[in-house]
Amino acid sequence: MSTLLRPPLLHHFLSVRLRGTAAPRTWPVEPPAATCRGHDPGDPAQAALLTFEDPQAFRVKSVWELVRALSVFRFCSYPLLVKHCGKLMSVARAMLGRRGFSFFVRPTVYAQFVAGETESEISTSMEKMSSLGLRPMLAVPIEEDLGESTGEHRYDNNLASMLECVRISHSSTWSKDPMMQLKITALIRPELCVKLTSLMKEEHYDLDLLVRAMNGEPISFPGLLESENTHFLLGLRRLDKIAQASVNKVRVLVDAEYTYMNPALSLITMAMMKKFNQESSWIWNTYQCYLKDSRSLLLEDIRLSQEHSFCLGVKLVRGAYMDKERKLANQEGWTDPVHQSWEDTNCSYNGSLDILLNLISQNPGRYQIIVATHNENSVRHTAIRMGVLGIQRDGGSVCFGQLLGMCDHVSLTLAQQGFAVYKSVPYGSVDDTLPYLVRRAQENRTVLQGIRKERDLLRQELRRRIRHRLTGHS
Repeated sequence: MSTLLRPPLLHHFLSVRLRGTAAPRTWPVEPPAATCRGHDPGDPAQAALLTFEDPQAFRVKSVWELVRALSVFRFCSYPLLVKHCGKLMSVARAMLGRRGFSFFVRPTVYAQFVAGETESEISTSMEKMSSLGLRPMLAVPIEEDLGESTGEHRYDNNLASMLECVRISHSSTWSKDPMMQLKITALIRPELCVKLTSLMKEEHYDLDLLVRAMNGEPISFPGLLESENTHFLLGLRRLDKIAQASVNKVRVLVDAEYTYMNPALSLITMAMMKKFNQESSWIWNTYQCYLKDSRSLLLEDIRLSQEHSFCLGVKLVRGAYMDKERKLANQEGWTDPVHQSWEDTNCSYNGSLDILLNLISQNPGRYQIIVATHNENSVRHTAIRMGVLGIQRDGGSVCFGQLLGMCDHVSLTLAQQGFAVYKSVPYGSVDDTLPYLVRRAQENRTVLQGIRKERDLLRQELRRRIRHRLTGHS
């Protein structure tokens, strides 16, 4: 099979990504066995194994960890507090000073969602996680958006941090088949990614061209100014260094971001896959199922991976930028890219999930997926379909993912049942992780406000501890 991306295929690949909801949805794969509206085909007896109702999942936590989680989740249940948490944190830091603020935040919000600052602290947290059957997916908390770009020195520093993340993930005994997260905009200016997305409507960016640039060739990309072209080449080479360091060691999951730059991010990611995913999925792409065109994009990437014989790694998420995407679409007069209802998003998620599970059952060596969700129905649906299709629980092709400090009743139950479960684990100092935590809280505030069940289970376990101490009985 040719290693060059033929222009007609590339044109189709790019046009699908840029047409949005007008993209075709035909695909020569059997339609998913499950469609929408919460239908879970399969053996109901298997579903009974995953009820996520047992507070014993929290018996591994100390009393302080239970109290801390309840307090943090209570704070997060107030939309106004979450919306303005960045400002509140800034005010608190100004009043308490850096040391006083750190003294307050470190044992509470920081400890709930961050593994630690030093490698020793990270190892301690990860060893405890490993003892519970959970695996870490380390995340360097680097945040950069439009208007925040700095010079090449900053991006080189980010590269060093990413390479250190690869080293920590691979060298530690607590990590089996380790994963890490990567944001392309930590290595390439967001403004350039937006411009590339716009240029892709007219220009043809051949995947092989990007691969050659990663290999160090002085490629001149059409439509870019000389300074932009230089920066793009440097950014691609940074990404190449991370991929080179991680192959056969750590699986790198590339984050999706906003729709106005995602086509460029996906193009870069697919070029990395073409170069590094010949034998296994070391580079993964993220698909945001709250977007109307998510399934078309997934199907097109499946087609591309088959056309060029590389393995496809998929991180499947619902998405986290809904409010900003809708606001921007309204301001610019664009069609709203987000599904109109939660039910439609569920349909999109489960439909995409079934496509991947069917492919994995046919060829587990070529496809891998992390079911990155806190939604119990989707988790249960995955487990049932795996049983029906004969996919091994810990066979390496399907795993689950949740955020550190959240949804532990789901994560621990899955691990107890023998499934591979990862927790997204940020690490670093309070100053480094605070912007990351603020953005994650705001992006996931719908999830945070809806964790009533987890709070109830935490309360049940705390009451059991108190009762046991008072009476000596569980």
